[in-house]
Amino acid sequence: MDKVNLQPVLEDEKIVAVPLQQDDFERLYAVASDPEIWAHHPNKNRYQREVFQTFFEGAMQSGGALLVTDRASGNVIGSSRFYDWNPTDKSILIGYTFFAKDHWGRGYNHRLKRLMLRHAFEFAEKVIFHIGAVNIPSQKSIVKIGAVKTGEQEVKYFGEVPKLNFVYEITKSVFLENDTH
Repeated sequence: MDKVNLQPVLEDEKIVAVPLQQDDFERLYAVASDPEIWAHHPNKNRYQREVFQTFFEGAMQSGGALLVTDRASGNVIGSSRFYDWNPTDKSILIGYTFFAKDHWGRGYNHRLKRLMLRHAFEFAEKVIFHIGAVNIPSQKSIVKIGAVKTGEQEVKYFGEVPKLNFVYEITKSVFLENDTH
């Protein structure tokens, strides 16, 4: 496969994920400006406008960022992205995910990850996740999907200082065996 689409439109009955655009900044920042969203993330100050601006710039430059909306309300509820496609070993990373607090614990993250994994496994054989060492909720969530911890790594986020992350992976075969929804 020569050209990989890192910004697909992904949707189910609850969410719609579309390519992130430059003019989405204010709507996404309205969600990201809640400090509680970043409490478990390695970079806890992303709720600050200047810090989020750097995060957003990295999202735009990644070429794989998605804006997530609630299908029922049409409201922006978060973002995620595909990045670092490696055609040699057919791997891609998924991450930089966050959701509005009122959508936590209601299956939205799980839905989005399943949609993203289904898309990724159209061209990839392995998906990798870098999850902050302090982000226990995300670690638990990704294990439920079938990912396994394979290591620990210092990750330098775009424009930010490196932070310890745990590396999780899921293979196409494991995902397809367990993809029941």
